[in-house]
Amino acid sequence: MRYVIGVDVGGTFTDAVAADRDGRLVAAKSPSTPPDYGRGVLAALDELADRLGIGLDELLADTAYIAHGTTSTLNALVTGQVAKVGFLTTRGHRDSIFIMNVEGRYLGRSPYEIQDSLRTRKPTPLVPKWRAREVTERIDYKGSIVVALDETEARVVIGELLDEGVEAIAVSLLWSFRNPAHERRLRELIHEQAPDLYVSLSSELSPRIREFSRHATTIMSTQVGPTLARYLGELEDALRGRGLQAQLLVMQGSGGSISAAEAPASAITTVGSILTGGVVGASRLAEQLGHRNVISTDVGGTTFLVGLVVDGEPVRTSTMVINQHPVNVSSLKVALIGSGGGAIAGVDAGGNLRVGPNSAGADPGPACYGQGGENPTNTDAALMLGILNEDYFLGGRRRLSRDLAEKALLERVGRPLGLSAAEAAAAVFAVQNAQTADLVRKVVVESGHDPRDFVLYAFGGAGPVHCAAYAADLGVESVVVPLGATAAAFSAFGLVTSSVAVTAELSDPANVPVPAEQVQANFERLEQEVAARLARQGIAFTSTESARELDIRYALQLNEVTTPVPSGALDDEAVAEVGATFEALYARLYGAGSGFREAGMQFITYRVRGVGRLPFAPVIPDSAPAGRPDATEALKARRPVCLDLDTGFVDTPIYDYARLGAGHVLTGPAVVEVPTTTVVVPPGTEAELDRVGNLVIRFR
Repeated sequence: MRYVIGVDVGGTFTDAVAADRDGRLVAAKSPSTPPDYGRGVLAALDELADRLGIGLDELLADTAYIAHGTTSTLNALVTGQVAKVGFLTTRGHRDSIFIMNVEGRYLGRSPYEIQDSLRTRKPTPLVPKWRAREVTERIDYKGSIVVALDETEARVVIGELLDEGVEAIAVSLLWSFRNPAHERRLRELIHEQAPDLYVSLSSELSPRIREFSRHATTIMSTQVGPTLARYLGELEDALRGRGLQAQLLVMQGSGGSISAAEAPASAITTVGSILTGGVVGASRLAEQLGHRNVISTDVGGTTFLVGLVVDGEPVRTSTMVINQHPVNVSSLKVALIGSGGGAIAGVDAGGNLRVGPNSAGADPGPACYGQGGENPTNTDAALMLGILNEDYFLGGRRRLSRDLAEKALLERVGRPLGLSAAEAAAAVFAVQNAQTADLVRKVVVESGHDPRDFVLYAFGGAGPVHCAAYAADLGVESVVVPLGATAAAFSAFGLVTSSVAVTAELSDPANVPVPAEQVQANFERLEQEVAARLARQGIAFTSTESARELDIRYALQLNEVTTPVPSGALDDEAVAEVGATFEALYARLYGAGSGFREAGMQFITYRVRGVGRLPFAPVIPDSAPAGRPDATEALKARRPVCLDLDTGFVDTPIYDYARLGAGHVLTGPAVVEVPTTTVVVPPGTEAELDRVGNLVIRFR
């Protein structure tokens, strides 16, 4: 097989990248097609094949695998368009998901929102009470059966849920992570009455202590599992009908892929897939360019995403928050706000200008698209300010209307604030830059890092427009705009470079010192599980490897820190060293002396991440021809551009990216037009094209 393909489905655009064995990379971009995202995937693949000069059937027949990042599960959870789910739990514990462990009012909220206690509200319950049912059973904290499962009662309860018309059932029993016997028996009882019903067990999805987060994870995975199964089934059928013989892989939030056949059973792991492709791509490019610490920023059509690569490895987290509910899933740590190119600008009831979080999406899109959208967006503002070329959007495939952008900005922002359309556009541009800068600063500093130790990567269709502005006051070394073969499809490049990854974990809380034999046995059990899951992927890996980690906390304190654990045989000395590593990490995150070590430490959850290396290892090729420092030969036009309200419109050189060569240096202000994006080089900066076609912006 000659090709590998990455497909990244965003809320506005679907990006695709193909890499071949000769080191060539080709990218394509196509509008997303909600709610049937599969049509957009096929359209992007069609364009990819066209760029390669072959037919789609020929491309798919010669493809080793497709790695797919899907937005379907995340969108379903955010919008509430999920399966009708029934929930089974231990008698006396149904209300855990409604009480929410007293976390419901503040999970996922900013400090300012938490302080406004009169306005904080719990989210809508994951399932209504009449679909949350109890069964008689009890397993204790040691895993011993105290009360046997009442199967007669269970059959009645299951029948009642089926009569309610549930499309799936989530099962999460007390202490099931210690002994899953009752959960497994309940699945058998469900399938006696409904053999094809989708069922999730907490002991398989989230074998961690703390019932509320385990319940929430299991329910949310069950809500999106049937949707994901249908989507992937239909997509795979369509691809196979066009000639695909190889595996369709699905990206997970962990930054690694899993086979489409396996993904629906652990649907919750795919929720972050659309967020992580860019971080994986940044990690790969950083390795190629020799950067150890990278801030990965992605401004797409709908969202602004920020992730970190530290010491060459993406930063991970063991828990994420969705709709104010905790989700137990190992994933790359990515923060996001609704502040993409399609973010809608407007004036709130208090007379304040807001940009996002709502997006115009692909349909109707920004006002300037001329598809019926009436709300002004970041894209409309950039067009009004002269940053975007109305005749060169997507390389000229879509003409933008400056008149429609001006009309929307004036009606929805300008008149309410007493501004002209141009002033309104400049204000929208400034707010966008400020709120994206705030998120970058928050992610880096609150992770215990100094921005001056990092290089910032900026990608996505709108990232290069804003990156110099949101990086300006961080003190970063430089800004790298990945262009070349991956321009505006960088997240899809990340999918192409990803490996297959699976995670296994178990909670076994114990006070330190914990016998080395116990620690070793837990990890060996997880390593066996990971090896079995990798074998089920049906892929011939070039190599496999695994990494161990432990969630550890100080007794009497709540914050757990994920701590690396060495591989191989562990003795008491090695286990003690794990504790020392935890203390160093805790001090870096929360400050020296913040840990109450006199209370002791506790080992909580054991985790093993297994990785299967795929036969392709694409890199961005050296694609930029050598150029002289003077970039005059790439100058295509000049036009008035406004990058700052105080400065106003300034006559600005516009450069054609296709005519730039490695070593060309641009002095700001300048604009570089690429078929799939636009790069702003503001005053006080200079930009140089590197050997692989990236534009590197430095502050003077």
